[in-house]
Amino acid sequence: MEMPAFLCRILDWLRAGYPEGVPDTDTIPLFALLGTQLSNDEVAAIAEQLEKESTPESAEAMRRAIITVTDHKPTEADIARVRARLAAGGWPLAVPDRSAD
Repeated sequence: MEMPAFLCRILDWLRAGYPEGVPDTDTIPLFALLGTQLSNDEVAAIAEQLEKESTPESAEAMRRAIITVTDHKPTEADIARVRARLAAGGWPLAVPDRSAD
């Protein structure tokens, strides 16, 4: 199944913000931030794509992060750090525009 265009744009922003891949310290805040703007299915689709592009260890960290986010909230400082990194990569910091799909 083809990924919607707005999710492809989000993946592009993530790649721009994290060209070397998402470090473990940012994984939980990243998915918490995505979860504030996307549905669970959309977050899962992004995670699945990122897993395909990462090392097995990073993919496992992403799976753990998604589970952790549902149980624990990251600190505001962690979310602010991730938000700033993504903003530097062009993240719009607003709800994604799904109408362009």
